[in-house]
Amino acid sequence: MIKTISALIKTAIYSTVVFSLLFLSCKGDSIKTTTENLQPESKIVNEFALPTWAKAANIYEVNIRQYTAEGTFNAFAGHLPRLKKMGVDILWLMPIFPISKEKRKGGLGSYYAVSDFRNVNPEFGSMSDMESLITAAHNLDMKIILDWVPNHTGWDHVWLKDHKEYYTQDKDGNVIDPIDPGTGESWGWTDVADLNYDNKEMRAAMINDMLMWVTDKKIDGFRFDVAHNVPNDFWQDAKTQILAADHNQFLLAEAEMAEQMNSELFHMAYGWEFHHITNAIAKGEKDASAIDDWISKNNEEYKKGIKMHFTSNHDENSWAGTVFERMKDSHKAFAVLVSTFDGMPLIYGGQEEPLDRRLEFFEKDDIGFKDYKYADFYTKLNSLKHKNEALWNGPHGGPLVKLTDHKHIYAFSREKNGYEVIVMINLSSDQQSCQLSKDIFDMRELFTGAKSTFKEGSTLDMKPWEYKVYSK
Repeated sequence: MIKTISALIKTAIYSTVVFSLLFLSCKGDSIKTTTENLQPESKIVNEFALPTWAKAANIYEVNIRQYTAEGTFNAFAGHLPRLKKMGVDILWLMPIFPISKEKRKGGLGSYYAVSDFRNVNPEFGSMSDMESLITAAHNLDMKIILDWVPNHTGWDHVWLKDHKEYYTQDKDGNVIDPIDPGTGESWGWTDVADLNYDNKEMRAAMINDMLMWVTDKKIDGFRFDVAHNVPNDFWQDAKTQILAADHNQFLLAEAEMAEQMNSELFHMAYGWEFHHITNAIAKGEKDASAIDDWISKNNEEYKKGIKMHFTSNHDENSWAGTVFERMKDSHKAFAVLVSTFDGMPLIYGGQEEPLDRRLEFFEKDDIGFKDYKYADFYTKLNSLKHKNEALWNGPHGGPLVKLTDHKHIYAFSREKNGYEVIVMINLSSDQQSCQLSKDIFDMRELFTGAKSTFKEGSTLDMKPWEYKVYSK
């Protein structure tokens, strides 16, 4: 019986945004000023809330196979002190489970074709090695979340031997690969078998496997793959049981559905639409005003939760291209934007090198860490987020207040408990200028370290893709 899934993926963000009186009056290329109040309704404080430990956190995605030449848990563990120094908080491990051999793609297969949720990929090491990695991360006050694959399994998953009823079948009783509910056709994920969420026993087995990692292995949460294709009533059950086992668990959905977030099924969702807008701005297809349009639309739809913002991740890097391919000279400007915007920033493992090529997905392809050329750049951004309450996540941070209506310079401030950040970014490949309409007194610029004071009426010239971050 083929499962019925609502696949309408809405895109939005919880972002408290108030349009204020202009802080900058900008020359040329300007659009109509608006003072519309875009602040969403206040969040209701209740039992489901972002864990306190995540209030100022960033997230860092780890591809164990490709991270080191060895491609093991132990080899990656050697990078933990470096990542701690860089200010990394949450380590999202791409699936670490055994990979199905039947129908696998490429030589090593996809991490998302899991053959057993209760074990680890022997190519990465032993379960003892994984436990040691978790302990080592916790000793450095870092958290580990697992990439969980609830929509499907590999074709030789342990369930398929005795529980064919756990899987979606066609009219002839053949187990099938996942179907796109929007088209009724296969997604093309032929290396995996679709799970049947009409089966209550499968649901219970799935949650029990999750709970093993929470209670026995002491992980700190999950990133749920293809969360939009799994029924919401399952997520309600899973969330309830996971948080009953450990109320400090962190739940991230690879989805962007207002219904799921407003129903408090997850703490954080992907900022896919925002990401696509930044790609379009980088290509000159949109300008900075598209960000304001997005904020207005998404504040209407999303009342709960936060968004994860990024310039890259494993999907983008392998299939859509590196940040250098997609964003070219603007990639650092957008990294600054996603790190200071309302939401939690993601760094894809290797971006600090920087990672300037697409990693193979089904084969071994070592990142090849050597120079760590951008490590200081990300360290500064992470440190500012930790120290400055204005940049904290969701209700813990300050509202984002637009400071200009310029088509290409995106400027905003955030304030909380006496902390303040002012961000100015030229989101274009041309030089732009703005005239200041108030003083900036004795604020330190993040990347130069210089204290700056600007008088009202002075002109600020910004080079193509230039960024400035002032704080106090």
